[in-house]
Amino acid sequence: MADESWWTRVAPMRFGALLALVTLLLGFGLGALFGLAEDAIKESFRSTAVETLSATTTDLDKEVGALTGRAWTYMKRAHLHANGLGTSALAMILLLGCLPAGERLKSTASWLLGLGGLGYSSFWLLAAQRTPVLGSTSLAKESLRWLALSTSACCLIGLLLTLWMLIAAFGGSD
Repeated sequence: MADESWWTRVAPMRFGALLALVTLLLGFGLGALFGLAEDAIKESFRSTAVETLSATTTDLDKEVGALTGRAWTYMKRAHLHANGLGTSALAMILLLGCLPAGERLKSTASWLLGLGGLGYSSFWLLAAQRTPVLGSTSLAKESLRWLALSTSACCLIGLLLTLWMLIAAFGGSD
């Protein structure tokens, strides 16, 4: 491994790194969108919630306000998760390039980290979009439960694999 270039060691993790960067693009893009169109996003949530709830509620203003607020909170969670998970995934993937483990194992861990970060951030974005349509935060999250569980599992397994490889490297003679 000493005569390999850094890029050669990181190359098997390029798709995981790409997913991590796309996750960061999502986070940064949402931040820019918030700056450019926060009021329009909230108004879209509000008008959709009015359509959804108008036939079923007696206190429309209160329920629409609550639903709009929750949808906006989920949008912010998508932004924060994308930035945090994208950065964490990329850092771990770069660490993997320094570890003396097999390419297949490192590639698997990087895929899990990249896919998990992008998927879990997307879960919150989709939950934000579904909340006013379904008229319920619980229904919105439940309809995407499969995405939240599978992608958070990817993040956790990727982290555990990276940690295992790092601990194994401590026992090496290098």
